[in-house]
Amino acid sequence: MEVQIANPIYDVVFKYMMEDNAVAKLVVSSIIKEEVLELEPKPQEHTREKVTIDGQDTSLTVYRLDFSAKIKTPDGPKLIHIEMQKASLLTDIPRFRRYLGEYYIDPHNNITTPDGIKGLQIYCLYFLGKGFGIDAPVLRIGPNVVDDATSEVIEEKIDFIESLHHKSWVIQIDCLKARRRNELEQLLAVFDQSNRDKDWHILNVSEEDFPEKFRSIVRRLKSAASNPQVKKQMKAEDEFINYLQNCIRVERDKALDEERQKSLKEQQKIILESEKLKTIEIAKSLKKDNMPIEFIIKHTKLTKEEIEDL
Repeated sequence: MEVQIANPIYDVVFKYMMEDNAVAKLVVSSIIKEEVLELEPKPQEHTREKVTIDGQDTSLTVYRLDFSAKIKTPDGPKLIHIEMQKASLLTDIPRFRRYLGEYYIDPHNNITTPDGIKGLQIYCLYFLGKGFGIDAPVLRIGPNVVDDATSEVIEEKIDFIESLHHKSWVIQIDCLKARRRNELEQLLAVFDQSNRDKDWHILNVSEEDFPEKFRSIVRRLKSAASNPQVKKQMKAEDEFINYLQNCIRVERDKALDEERQKSLKEQQKIILESEKLKTIEIAKSLKKDNMPIEFIIKHTKLTKEEIEDL
């Protein structure tokens, strides 16, 4: 049966989905392929960023989620930090780097063990509206430890490595394209923009296309689609995105016009220099023929000093 769900590419819908702890644990567990035993959201979910629009500093709200998590491992429960961010554009890279830097230097993110102080390993989950050209919905990047001489992968867990290196998963939403090759891609079908309705706020999906364990996510998004506050905030996001895109177009057109003007001036300069060289050659020829200097000035527009210097 086909149902309508709210489009989780919108921050407000993504937030609504992840506010259900059971759903959030299911989403995170499926992405990292490790069982999440506990998932506790950190206080900040939105941060204020300054952007310059029309020459004015404007405060822009960007979406991120931080979690403290306990995951199941063969050696027992393990505490980790999860950094989850959504972005429409790859230009958000400096922001992502800054957040990671802030986390690494914060002493509150260290724990004391019998062997001393160590930092919680960071798992970064990035949801990108537009990917970077690699045609794969999910990219997994991990700090594999390899013996350089033998290329043997070292499976042993090392606190030093985990404290200084993070794992990352990049979800390229525009690469989903109805791909359902494994359970994770089946789950991520709730983000597939090819299922958009005429109203981009809505995706049309069939609940039967999802394994039973993922249908709670579909039901949560179905609930969001009928939530008046969620609907209102999606419209507000549309208005802001349209405004921002218009500002980007204006800035781009301005830059293109400046480039055209610069190119035109350079062409004019080349033409003038070429004409000047021709004029000098004419003047040289006239001077060689012992023509009066007044005659040369009249026909070349060169100054007396310029002609005398030839």
